[in-house]
Amino acid sequence: MKRTLVFLFTLVFAMTMVAGCGGQTEDAQTVKIGINYELSGDVASYGEASVDGIMMAFDEINAAGGIDGLQIEPITVDNKSDTAEATALATRLMTQEGVVACLGPATSGSYMATIPVAMANKVPIISASATADEGVTVDKNGNVNEYVFRLCFNDSFQGVTMANFALNNLEAKKAVIIQDKSSDYAAGLAKNFKETFTAGGGEIVGEEGYVAKDKDFNAILTKIKGQEFDVIFLPGYYQEAGLIIKQARDLDISAPILGADGFDSPVLLELAGAEALNDVYFSNHYSNLDQDPLVQKFIEDFKTKYGKEPNAFHALGYDLGKYIADAIKRAGSPEPEKIKDALANTENFVGVTGSFSMGPDHNPIKSIVVIGLENGVQASSVKVEPK
Repeated sequence: MKRTLVFLFTLVFAMTMVAGCGGQTEDAQTVKIGINYELSGDVASYGEASVDGIMMAFDEINAAGGIDGLQIEPITVDNKSDTAEATALATRLMTQEGVVACLGPATSGSYMATIPVAMANKVPIISASATADEGVTVDKNGNVNEYVFRLCFNDSFQGVTMANFALNNLEAKKAVIIQDKSSDYAAGLAKNFKETFTAGGGEIVGEEGYVAKDKDFNAILTKIKGQEFDVIFLPGYYQEAGLIIKQARDLDISAPILGADGFDSPVLLELAGAEALNDVYFSNHYSNLDQDPLVQKFIEDFKTKYGKEPNAFHALGYDLGKYIADAIKRAGSPEPEKIKDALANTENFVGVTGSFSMGPDHNPIKSIVVIGLENGVQASSVKVEPK
């Protein structure tokens, strides 16, 4: 009897250890996917929207029978918009929760902080919105990070696109750049805008800076008001951009204001007010003006589920949820290594933010849109295909 009990104890212990070490057992009825997002803190708007989209996709997949019979079990955590917290949570998800992949974070800095964890534990991570040019899917030595992927274009594509839009669509000759000096995101955008705008014959007549969480921008705006310029390029996030746009319009600065996907939040409208959000253009991953039936169905389904209009981060999250499920299905197994290979070998994935194949650098080859606002509402969108 004692020998039997010892054997049973040993067997249970061994099974427990296997279940807790990176991934799931073959007979599991669920597949665990980590969701590591900014659900509170400075950029919670991005994280909350992304998770809404992810959960909508997972709900649809589970309702349709799951992934080859496996129900998706999301393990959701709040990294509080903090890089150290994002790293700690990624470690917990991979080493204690047994997830086969991690989605998020939304912002480049927090996402990059989780890369060493993914590489060490050999668990794939994917962000739908980490747009930084450097340090994401490719390391500083030019080596592809094997377990790291993203669903979005990078900042250089956004900066180049907005410079060409200023030159060609707005026929701008002179521009002012007002940049968040505390942000790598803004630095990448400003660099590529400046290079492309000047190469195209434009002139940068002023460059001003601020830091995150600043509230009063009147000194900067008063300084540029006396200059002659056609457009303002404002690379940064919605918290400061909304205030800058409002204060600029209050000072009767009427020039078009250009930005990037960091503008895409309902908080921009709350901060700037509808009247200020005219002649405002920004690059984005998706537009609700897109008449593609797939996009319009997503919009209607989202409104039914959440009672509001989806923004680009909702759409990116939705595509991310569908994409990881598609990769697991193609892998034929919920094993992280096989999922990683399936992610890398993606061809012609069809999503609401565009169709794409995964490039050799683990960046998708996909289009971008430039959205124009009138009274705070999307009024125009121009799609730009990658070269």
